[in-house]
Amino acid sequence: MIHLQMLKSHIIEIGKRMWIRGYIAANDGNISVRISDESLLITAAGVSKGFLEPEMILQITIDGKLVHPNSKYHPSSETKMHLEAYKQRNDIKAIVHAHPPYATSFASSGIPLDKPLLPESVMTLGKVMIADFAIPSTDEVPNSISDLIKRSDVVLLSNHGAMAVGEDLFSAYNKMEVLEHSAHITFNAMQLGKMNLIPEEKKKILIDLRKKFNFSGRIIE
Repeated sequence: MIHLQMLKSHIIEIGKRMWIRGYIAANDGNISVRISDESLLITAAGVSKGFLEPEMILQITIDGKLVHPNSKYHPSSETKMHLEAYKQRNDIKAIVHAHPPYATSFASSGIPLDKPLLPESVMTLGKVMIADFAIPSTDEVPNSISDLIKRSDVVLLSNHGAMAVGEDLFSAYNKMEVLEHSAHITFNAMQLGKMNLIPEEKKKILIDLRKKFNFSGRIIE
């Protein structure tokens, strides 16, 4: 019980951070965390993630069934996307989905964040590719991320937003922060008219450093 309360408090904190930083508006976004091989916690549909209460965080089974049915709240409309990511990789323990403005602008323009511009993004994210457009809440969404999530911890969702996964809730959230920070700087560099990319040989060193310091997760190099 204490473990679940702690995880819920972490989800509430991350929801606040996303709202304060402008990564979500109104009832956007969703957050989940695996609590066992059989179940996970996920935010409810139709609530602001910036003002979550513990009862707005629901426990569901790995096949999407509510553990404690609640007539007031229902699991996120993007539950299928979360379940697909957990299905594809046992190392994923938490997922954050949001609509950070700069990253979502790239996703909506069909421009992947695949250029080695910042050391931090090379080491933390690698190439960030774009999943095909999918109608939110439908089976198209899990199908669109199924292959990319096998190879990368961060995926842009075409015309929609982004998702980040991690070994815990704050790991997933921090990748979302790095993504938006990198997207913002990439946008500014494009406006200035020149992107001074990290040379290939230096990029390989950064990737080796990632492995040396045991950064978790997977990246498309």
